[in-house]
Amino acid sequence: MKELNGKTAIISGGAEGIGFGLAQVLGSHGMNIVIADINAEQLAKAQQHIEGLGIPSLGLNLDVTSSEQWGDVAQKTRARFGKVHMLVNNAGVGGAPGPIQTSTEKDWRWIVDVNLLGVVFGAQAVIPLIEEHGEGGWVINVASMAGFCSLPMASAYSATKAAVVAMSEGWHAELKDQNIHVSVLCPAFVKTRINLSQRNKQARYQSDEAQEELSKRDSELNQQMQSVIDAGASIQLVGERVVEAIAAKELYIITHPNFRWPVDARFSAISDSFHRAESSPLLSEIVKQKMPGLD
Repeated sequence: MKELNGKTAIISGGAEGIGFGLAQVLGSHGMNIVIADINAEQLAKAQQHIEGLGIPSLGLNLDVTSSEQWGDVAQKTRARFGKVHMLVNNAGVGGAPGPIQTSTEKDWRWIVDVNLLGVVFGAQAVIPLIEEHGEGGWVINVASMAGFCSLPMASAYSATKAAVVAMSEGWHAELKDQNIHVSVLCPAFVKTRINLSQRNKQARYQSDEAQEELSKRDSELNQQMQSVIDAGASIQLVGERVVEAIAAKELYIITHPNFRWPVDARFSAISDSFHRAESSPLLSEIVKQKMPGLD
């Protein structure tokens, strides 16, 4: 994709997993790569690998739940490469799988702060830098197939990914006139370590001993999920699919077309609900009304 050559991308959570796959693929298309990650040790390894490929890069520590740190990453990127053209909001956590009855407030706040507010803070820090040079660019938000159809035992994760899909749809319309293309990546299972997200859990989100016991009780669920993840798509494949999709200006980037059936089932159920509402005598007057703004 020639349009990427010489441009600069900031990738949160870029030291491993999908973010690291994207760093390699985008770099192979001539982009300057800024890897921002909370894990300093993994970050150093990732940047060394990227530099070994001959890709101009910058490694920066980033806790995506901090708007101040996001601002620092944005300014250091501009100082190093001059312009910023792409934001990849990739950093995310899975949380501990389990029923709502055992979910803790701290775990919910952790997942919401990373998966949802981390995307918001990234957009607020980086989009103005894409706007300022007037050349256009890209925002890629990493959601999940769970953003279309919620996963049992993962309500917090599913809720945040559904929110990322919704935000991406809104930003796609908001930024279109500025030639900033917004896409939302919605993969199913990819070979990552998202199921081991607890390794990077910030101290303020750590649970007390009683809550940790509940997490241990759910460890079997974690093990089962990890076996599914290990059989998932490669990070390189996902990276190449992203490049293919942004070249075609796709809003929704799908990597697992074989997962269409649960999404279709959900949309069908929603459509059926509209049909039932249309036939309700309680709503007969509302059916005749036009949507506001469409008169």
